[in-house]
Amino acid sequence: MINGLNHLSTFIERKVNSARNGGHCVTCLSPAAFQGLCQGCRADLPVNRWYCYGCALPLAFATPGMRCGECQTLPPPFSRSLIPWRYQYPVDGMIGRYKYQGQRKFARPLLTGLAQFLEQNVEPEQRPDALIPSPMHWLRRWQRGFNQAQDIAEFVGARLDIPVAAGLVRRARRVKAQRSLNRAGRLQNLRGVFEVRGAVPERVAIVDDVVTTGATVRVLASALREAGAVDIQVWALARTPG
Repeated sequence: MINGLNHLSTFIERKVNSARNGGHCVTCLSPAAFQGLCQGCRADLPVNRWYCYGCALPLAFATPGMRCGECQTLPPPFSRSLIPWRYQYPVDGMIGRYKYQGQRKFARPLLTGLAQFLEQNVEPEQRPDALIPSPMHWLRRWQRGFNQAQDIAEFVGARLDIPVAAGLVRRARRVKAQRSLNRAGRLQNLRGVFEVRGAVPERVAIVDDVVTTGATVRVLASALREAGAVDIQVWALARTPG
């Protein structure tokens, strides 16, 4: 009986410690040290270490403020992009489980990491007046159950004390899934898709989960700029390598 109580006490103690540490690691299932990732898996995340200042495209090497060839020849309608990770293993799988299966525990360490990254890299005077989540068509949102861009924006906005203007822009029509299209196809697919429905602050940040070719944020930023935005940033969890 005493041995049984000792085992039960040990089991409860392990559960309590696990809860305090954030449960188990979402990638390797070992006891997590912080927000769903153990120290080893956190260190293995594909950090976007060298990237284009304009679009955050991962580069082999970059100096501060350096822009990729495309951003030099065809400047985007936004000023800069802040994206801490490359869209590679295990970040791609974590975002997929969050985005398509609604398993928020896989996003928790990425959301926390994004907020910390922004706190470290965006000075208070450079912070936007509002966050604009990349809008989702109402039917797709109904099918998925939530808009991950709005979810990310609300988390970051709460951490940085920035309001979220979730209803400021809407998708006027549903478009073909972007995953199957190249960059030119994505731009054509998105033509005229965004509708601004109110006054736009001068300084805003577009928030999304992944920037792939940059077509969506280019079109959305253009619509915001035409509506009066002067300084537009792009904030996202991950950037697809070229």
